[in-house]
Amino acid sequence: MAAPLDLDQLRTFVAVVDTGSFTRAADEVFKTQSAVSMQVRRLEERLGVELFVRGGRAVRLTEDGTRLLSYARRMLSLSREALTAFDEDSIEGHVRIGLPDDYAERFLPEIMARFVRTNPRVELQIACETTSSLVEQIDKGHLDVALVCHTASAHSEVVRSEPLHFVTSATHSVHEEAVLPLAIGRQDCVWRRQCVEALEDMGRDYRILFSSWSATIVTSAVLSGLAVSVLPECALRPGMRVLGEADGFPRLRDAEIGFMRARNAERPVVTALIEHIRESLQNLVQHEGPLEESDVPETRIIRPQRLRTSSAA
Repeated sequence: MAAPLDLDQLRTFVAVVDTGSFTRAADEVFKTQSAVSMQVRRLEERLGVELFVRGGRAVRLTEDGTRLLSYARRMLSLSREALTAFDEDSIEGHVRIGLPDDYAERFLPEIMARFVRTNPRVELQIACETTSSLVEQIDKGHLDVALVCHTASAHSEVVRSEPLHFVTSATHSVHEEAVLPLAIGRQDCVWRRQCVEALEDMGRDYRILFSSWSATIVTSAVLSGLAVSVLPECALRPGMRVLGEADGFPRLRDAEIGFMRARNAERPVVTALIEHIRESLQNLVQHEGPLEESDVPETRIIRPQRLRTSSAA
């Protein structure tokens, strides 16, 4: 019977991939660089394949290395789950997290995946509401943690910034109408205020056609060619077109994602979730490849593509 793969070697292999460097991987796994190189070489000998392309400064996986990476992540994840299942001191309980649905669709899968795999005994209670409602619930202690659109009044800690764009349908020209129809959030929405202020500063006539806190409704209005909206990079969808200065639309301030924690939420389970949130948002990579450019400068058509993360849980 063939000997099983060495989990320590797999852990080192994944660290090299995630850090993009044998030197940084050595710090990650608390080994010397020569020990990291030796472990990778032994793993290659065990499998009878080369995992990395030799030569050049950048670390690049071979086709076999790419195949192994998926297996390695799953094996390491299962190992962590097994250890946690038998750990009498593992974290238990429940934690209440809230976030707008714009963020939920983009960020929640990664946050939940990272957290649940390492904390299988914890129940996540999730609420999707507007930023103003989430701030109120944090203040009242109804939520433990919240991701919000950062504002000075929210007293949140900024954990991620993304460009905020004017967007329209890639197959319609509603943005060329004399009176610009808008699909935006309700009156207390930060992005709505930025949108309206920018249009008024440039003297552009507009009318609010749809007003909703639901990202689904706003997105549907844009994709169907009924209205223009403002959305952060994370909320862009295939079939949308980013409107730039060449289209007569000004640049907007970045959308900042804020993090809030309730005053009485000091339990270890809450702290564990917070760390997973920080790591997830820091590691997310926006696009798999460059967005395609149209014939109009600074105008981008959003094509279907797979969003990924730069490191595993």
